[in-house]
Amino acid sequence: MDCILYSIADTALFGRTFGSLLKGGDVVALIGDLGSGKTTLAQAIAQGLDVAGPVTSPTFSLIQEYSGRVPVYHIDPYRLVRPEEISELGLDDYLHKDGVVVVEWADLIENLLPVERLEIWLEILNPDIGMQEPENLPRSLTIEGHGPSCIETVSRLANHPDLACLLSGASPHIAGRSDHGP
Repeated sequence: MDCILYSIADTALFGRTFGSLLKGGDVVALIGDLGSGKTTLAQAIAQGLDVAGPVTSPTFSLIQEYSGRVPVYHIDPYRLVRPEEISELGLDDYLHKDGVVVVEWADLIENLLPVERLEIWLEILNPDIGMQEPENLPRSLTIEGHGPSCIETVSRLANHPDLACLLSGASPHIAGRSDHGP
């Protein structure tokens, strides 16, 4: 499934909607360059899972835990020298709990993640446009489910009425639906 996110509000809408469909045991692998929106998307996913309060990037702590509808484990292996270091921190323990695991920079530890997972690729479109701040640039988002449960989640997401504008290529606020805040 592919869509274009024209703004932070679009990213928040997508993430909250996606998060609302997740269940304990789901693993979400976020992949994209620096500034592509992985942390913003992870924060919105946590909101969709009813996490109250701020969700911060775990770049320096490597793993953050949050309480929500189900526990959320936010992992960021960006600073690791060796991918195996995340295993030493107990990655397997998090993958076998009843929470949702969201991994930024998942491509750095791909071989340590379960086969059944949801992968999301983010890419800034037209990164050379003037002096705009990166968060104001449109992004492409591609999501793919691996395994029956994850494929079903992507199907439900693709048919979700709140995302009709994003999936048609129009931003909700461009299409007159500005009722969705970040």
